Amino acid sequence: MANPLDANVRVRFCPSPTGNPHVGLVRTALFNWAFARHHGGTFVFRIEDTDAARDSEDSYNQLLDSLRWLGFDWDEGPEVGGPHEPYRQSQRMDLYKDVAEKLLAAGKAYHCYCTTEELDARREAARAAGKPSGYDGHCRELSAEQAEAYKTEGRAAIVRFRMPDEPITFTDLVRGELTFTPDNVPDYGIVRANGAPLYTLVNPVDDALMEITHVLRGEDLLSSTPRQIALYKALIELGVAKEIPSFGHLPYVMGEGNKKLSKRDPQASLNIYRERGFLPEGLLNYLSLLGWSFSADQDVFSIEDMVAKFDIGDVNANPARFDLKKAESINADHIRMLDEQAFAAACEPWLRAPHANWSPESFDEKAWQAIAPHAQTRVTVLSDITANVDFLFLDQPVEDEASWAKAMKEGSDALLRTAREKLDSADWTSPESLKNAVLAAGEEHGLKLGKAQAPVRVAVTGRTVGLPLFESLEILGKEKTLARIDAALAKLAA
Repeated sequence: MANPLDANVRVRFCPSPTGNPHVGLVRTALFNWAFARHHGGTFVFRIEDTDAARDSEDSYNQLLDSLRWLGFDWDEGPEVGGPHEPYRQSQRMDLYKDVAEKLLAAGKAYHCYCTTEELDARREAARAAGKPSGYDGHCRELSAEQAEAYKTEGRAAIVRFRMPDEPITFTDLVRGELTFTPDNVPDYGIVRANGAPLYTLVNPVDDALMEITHVLRGEDLLSSTPRQIALYKALIELGVAKEIPSFGHLPYVMGEGNKKLSKRDPQASLNIYRERGFLPEGLLNYLSLLGWSFSADQDVFSIEDMVAKFDIGDVNANPARFDLKKAESINADHIRMLDEQAFAAACEPWLRAPHANWSPESFDEKAWQAIAPHAQTRVTVLSDITANVDFLFLDQPVEDEASWAKAMKEGSDALLRTAREKLDSADWTSPESLKNAVLAAGEEHGLKLGKAQAPVRVAVTGRTVGLPLFESLEILGKEKTLARIDAALAKLAA
């Protein structure tokens, strides 16, 4: 097998264009991409689109768009080209047909005429007898006469690969040495009765023709590895393949209830994180921790640092649990790491329609640039920015009755009147002056600053929590601040 430290590393990422990309798929892409970049090797992006009933062009375009958003680049594949074109399986059918014919001619594969009903009945009988329920080799040694008789009956035949009758042992890059006995790996189908090639054929054939050296994929595909190794050996004999790649099977990503995270789980869709405003760097940082670690005491790092340190041998074989709170925390750290200009630019999409609840002409670029440094320390995902700064761009603050009820206690009207009076005479070029004004108002009513500023905050911003209050008041301006306090007093009086 290929040397796992070979500088001529060639890995592939080969998703099917079905539905929306999910985080488990992204984790697989990330580990392959990082492995290739770490070794100065080649990252091949290939599309497995032979399932016409499920594949769609929309999903294909989403895949490309998602990889670009995440910052992945590929050395060979769609839109890039390469020496092994085409990189979509639907355009490689003649290659698969040719290999299948060579396998049949060499006796490495054979036609199977068993019907679904016959297979089901024999499997059930095997289970009842406590025996393995895989294919029993019924058509393995058919005579020409028996095959002709089946054809005369009108039976259609699939093509099965002939598995060897000895154990298959290989060293998994994540799990160590593994052995599969023949009774657990029966002959398997590689071409449907209608002539369409199956994944079991096209995937290893493409890996062989594209000279893939390392196959890093999900644990759910581990059981198919001995079949692929046997097929590789046959392809080498036929001159189709040069070597058997090294295999590494990545751990499951677990969701709620200790179950494997599936496409149907709400937190599995990549689009959710993109729409919420995760940074690609933050999301990839977290996903890299699902089965791998940078160090015992560091969870936050750049993708460049990950690439420099990534070793497939350090991947843990145990299932990894997806923890949304930790993903958000790591993303927040990456937001803090942005320079102020980059943060302001990253938030721009959420300050415009359809995310913003204010009109485009109400947006004040100067006010946004002033408030952005204060907002950067408060948001977890970029979409948080809308609720944090909307008080600057709305004619009136949001009406949050829960916040109003929490802040506007008995005596709040008297406090607000005093605060308004002192703010009216304060220095509005200094947040410290505005703070002292509210502090003085609180002291007159026997309240500390925390209690005194709560009604002011809700009157001006509509919420009990938010960005630093006095910096916010300075940016909003004296006229709007006092007008909102007046509106709050009128509401309390009513």
